[in-house]
Amino acid sequence: MPPLSPGRRRLALLALALGGFAIGTTEFVAMGLLPNIAAALLHTQYAADPQAGIAHAGWLVSAYALGVVVGAPTIAATSARLPRKRLLLMLLVAFTLATVASAVLPTFGLVLVARFVAGLPHGAYFGVASIVAAEIMGPGSRGKGVAMVLAGLTIANVVGVPGVTWVGQHASWRLAYLLVAALFALTFFAVLALVPHRPAPEGASIRRELQAFGRTQVWIVMGLGAIGFGGFFAVYSYISPLVVHVAGLSAASVPLVLVAVGVGMTIGNVTGGILADRDVRQTIFLGLGALMVSLILVVVLAPTGIGIFIAAFVLGLTSSMIGPAVQSRLMDVAGHAHTIGAALNHSAFNLGNSLGAFLGGAAIAAGLGYRSPAVIGVGLAVLGVGIAVVSYTVERRSRAAVQRTSTTGSITAPVPTV
Repeated sequence: MPPLSPGRRRLALLALALGGFAIGTTEFVAMGLLPNIAAALLHTQYAADPQAGIAHAGWLVSAYALGVVVGAPTIAATSARLPRKRLLLMLLVAFTLATVASAVLPTFGLVLVARFVAGLPHGAYFGVASIVAAEIMGPGSRGKGVAMVLAGLTIANVVGVPGVTWVGQHASWRLAYLLVAALFALTFFAVLALVPHRPAPEGASIRRELQAFGRTQVWIVMGLGAIGFGGFFAVYSYISPLVVHVAGLSAASVPLVLVAVGVGMTIGNVTGGILADRDVRQTIFLGLGALMVSLILVVVLAPTGIGIFIAAFVLGLTSSMIGPAVQSRLMDVAGHAHTIGAALNHSAFNLGNSLGAFLGGAAIAAGLGYRSPAVIGVGLAVLGVGIAVVSYTVERRSRAAVQRTSTTGSITAPVPTV
C-alpha cells in the first residue's frame, strides 16, 4: 500500500472506528429498550406478565449474537480472496439493510429474523477492519490501529447506546433502529471515501482459513471467551428492569447507567490491553476473578440508586479487561488463519451474549427476580476459570511431549500450538 500522510491515516482509522461505533450501538441498544419492544411487539404477554414479556423480548439479543457466531467464521472464510475494502463496503450495506428491516418489520418473529441477519457481518467487519487498520499504521504502530477500531465499540457504550436508548424511550424503539441504520450508511460513505484500496491477501483461501478449526486450542479458547463473557451479558441484557424494578430509579436513569457501563468498558479495554501485552495468561485469570467480584457487587449494590451506578461501572470495567487477552490468545492459537483468528473473538463474545441473555431470561421468567442473572453470571465466570485451566494444561502437556520427543530424536522440532 502506498504511504499515507498522517492526516489521511487518521481519517481512514476514524472511518473504520465509526463502523465499530455503529456496531456497538446496534448490538447493545436493545438492552435498554427491551420493555419498550416487549410492550409493542408482545403486547398481550407483556400486559399479563411484564417479566415474562421482557424475558421473551430478550430473544432479540440472543438472535443478534447467534448471527455473529454464525457469520464471523463463515464470512471470514468464504470471502478470504475478496479485496478488503470491497468486503468492508459489502458488510456495511448488509448492516444497513438488516437494521432498517429491524425497524420496520411488523411482528416479533420477523424482527427476530432481522436481528439474526444483522448480526452476520459483525465479526467479519471487526476482523477485516482490524487487519486493515494494522496495515494503515504500519510496522511498529499496528497495535494502535487495531485499538482504535475496537475503541469505536467501547465508545458506543458511552455515547451511542445511551443516546439512542433515550430516543427509543422518548420517541419510538423503531426510530432508534433507524438512527443506527443511518450510522451504518454514514460509515459506508466514510469507508468508501477515506479507506485506501486493499487487495486480497496473498495466498488467502477458504482452506487456509478453515485450518484454524482443526486446532484444539481454538475451540477451547472460544469456549473460554463465550463462558467468560456470558456472565456479563446475563446482567447487561436485562439492565433496564434491574435499574427500574430493583434500584427503584426511573426509566430516564437507564441511559445514565448505560453510560457508567460504557465508561467502565472503555477504561477496562485499555487496561486489559496493557496487561495482556505483559502477560496474557495472568490477565485472563485476573479478569475472570475480577468479573466474579463485580457480579457479586451487582447482587449486593443493585437495590440502591448509587449502588447500581457503582456496580454497573465495575461490571463494564472487569468484563472488557478480558477481551484483549482472549483476542491475543485466539490469534496465537489460530496459526496462519489470520482473518479467522481476528474474527473468532467476536464469535466467542457473542456466543456469550446469546448464552447470557438466554440464561438470565430463563432465571427471570422462573420468578427468581432481576438480580438472579448476576448469580448465573458468577457461575459462568467460575466455569470460565476452569476452561482457562484446561487450555493452559493442554498446552503445557503438548509442549512437554514435544520436548520429550526432541530429546529422544535426532531432530529438534519447533513446539506447536495445539
